[in-house]
Amino acid sequence: MPPAATLDDVLAPLLAAPARAAVLLDIDGTLAPIVRHADDAHVPEPTRAPLITIAKTYGLVACISGRRATTARRIVSLGSITYVGNHGAEILRGGQTTPEVDPEVAEWGRRVRRFADEQLRIDELHRLRIRGEDKDVIYGFHWRGAPDEDAAEVAVRALAERAEAAGFVTHFGRKILEVRPPVELHKGKGVDRLLDDAPQIEVALYVGDDRTDLDAFTALREAVADGRLRQAVCVGVRSDETPPELDEAADLLVDGPLGVRSALEVLAGSA
Repeated sequence: MPPAATLDDVLAPLLAAPARAAVLLDIDGTLAPIVRHADDAHVPEPTRAPLITIAKTYGLVACISGRRATTARRIVSLGSITYVGNHGAEILRGGQTTPEVDPEVAEWGRRVRRFADEQLRIDELHRLRIRGEDKDVIYGFHWRGAPDEDAAEVAVRALAERAEAAGFVTHFGRKILEVRPPVELHKGKGVDRLLDDAPQIEVALYVGDDRTDLDAFTALREAVADGRLRQAVCVGVRSDETPPELDEAADLLVDGPLGVRSALEVLAGSA
């Protein structure tokens, strides 16, 4: 993309042929505003409206989330599109009720939860009000909104060291630590799976706001390099917590979920 690319510039390849285009979206911080408590997240109705139109028009529409696929669907409240959950570990297709889980990852679910249960019994985590989120094969520890976020982050980083010593993989996002199985697990894996199932797609857009979304950017660009896609469009979502790596990797940055809504309205306008 040119250095001064506009929203119209970057979306033009999708608008030219919607039936052969994929619209792939992160949820938290992208479609849904970041909230103090993760369970309170939802996609506002003015954002859902163009997304509903897009779902009827574009060749592939999917949300790729670090949450469970069923949780992602609840937040978006649109059952006709596909949801990739747990950073590529599971996929919930439009109209289905049960997600398909990667067999290699599924067996780790019990071990991750057992470790998380042990950690949540530590008094310090309760005192600092660090909150757990069971994502089945992944477990998240949130410190956003804790009375002392700095102290809570120190405690969570110590928890991450314990997790790594126990053989798990850790990943930090926006005020969340995820404890993951020691297998390949990232949003790029989910993007690859979606593209493999949709050979008609020639152009794909991905929109995200965090470091975990960089893997999706990479997957799209690798799909162009190996000929599976003709063009990839990578849009970052700007916030006061934007990782510098996202700024560098994106073709364009939009301003928060409202900027994402504007992009969706442009895409829906072609319908």
